[in-house]
Formats: sequence, structure tokens, C-alpha cells
Amino acid sequence: MSKVAIINYGMGNLDSVARAIQECGGNIEITSSADNVKSATHIILPGVGSFRKGMENLKSLQLMDVLKEQIIVKKIPFLGICLGMQLLATKGQEGGETEGLGLLEGEVKMLECVSEERLPHMGWNEVDYEKESSLFFSIPSHRDFYFCHSYHFVPADDSHVIARTSYCQNFVSAVQKRNLFGVQFHPEKSQAMGFQILKNFLAFSHA
Repeated sequence: MSKVAIINYGMGNLDSVARAIQECGGNIEITSSADNVKSATHIILPGVGSFRKGMENLKSLQLMDVLKEQIIVKKIPFLGICLGMQLLATKGQEGGETEGLGLLEGEVKMLECVSEERLPHMGWNEVDYEKESSLFFSIPSHRDFYFCHSYHFVPADDSHVIARTSYCQNFVSAVQKRNLFGVQFHPEKSQAMGFQILKNFLAFSHA
């Protein structure tokens, strides 16, 4: 069974993610401990809220180096959800320009609305694939997932984009770089399709 470290850095929605992972067959540990992160087979960084506050909290918990080691060196499967995906970036603009984890080169910017679109982007929207990924195994393109955000991740390299969503000028809604995954939507709140995303992530192995 997978041992899943769900990072607790004070940025919300831990319980819903934990329950979803348990229902998908994972053995969860909600943790702020570097030792627990080091012993995990999979790592999830959830989160809602400000980019700046998220990075401040990760730094205060001294989790940045261990996350980079586990993801880059040991190639442990990692999933960033919503803010957790955004924090992978080189920098973010929410709350003032702030350096991110730098695990996936790019920038987090505010969504640009057109026509009758509104922020925050909240509710169900389609996710459209740009390339195949094991994260979307057995999930058809154009299925709806649940979103709640006002900022989006703009990767520097489009080869890392695996899906986009047609809202506010077609923003990036999923990324992958080898064992590193990020989704802007909330799979834990996206019913059957969201749970399939989590099952696919748990099934992913770097071996």
C-alpha cells in the first residue's frame, strides 16, 4: 500500500484530501515533519490561499529542501493541488512577487477575464488534454472538474503542459515533469473523475 505524505503547511483542505486518498486505497500521513516526508512513497501538497503565505509557511517549516530532494533526487511521485501546483513555479505574483519552489520553471499570474467571466473562477469546468499522461488514465478528455482560484500557473516550457481549461483565455489546468504532477482543480472535490485522478497518481511509480 502507498504511504502518502500530505503536507500540512497551514493552507487548508487537508481533511477532504486525506479522506479522498483513503477511499482510493492510500495510507495517509498528514504531516509537517521532514522525516515523514522522507519515508513516503508519494507526496501531496494541497492548499488554498495566497502564494506568498504558502511559501512563507513552507520555509518556516523547513520543508523546501526535503521536498526538492525527494522529488528531484529520489524521484518520489509528487502531486500539487491548486495552490500546491502553483507553488512549484519559479515565482508568483499573489501578495507581491515571491520566489516559489522552482521545481517547474514558470510564473503564477492572475487570471485575465474576458466577456462575462468572473474571479474567482469557481465551479465545474472541462479539462482538455494537450498530451497523454498516466495521471488521466481511463479518463476521457473534456470531463468536468471542480475549480476555485484566481491565479494560474504559466509554465516556461509548454512541453510540461498536459491539460488546459477554456476559461480566462485557456489557462493551464494540469502539468507533468517526469514524477512531478500538478493540477489546478480539486480532484478530492471532483467526484468519480477526481477520484480516478488520485488512483492514477497512487498507481504511479518511478521504479
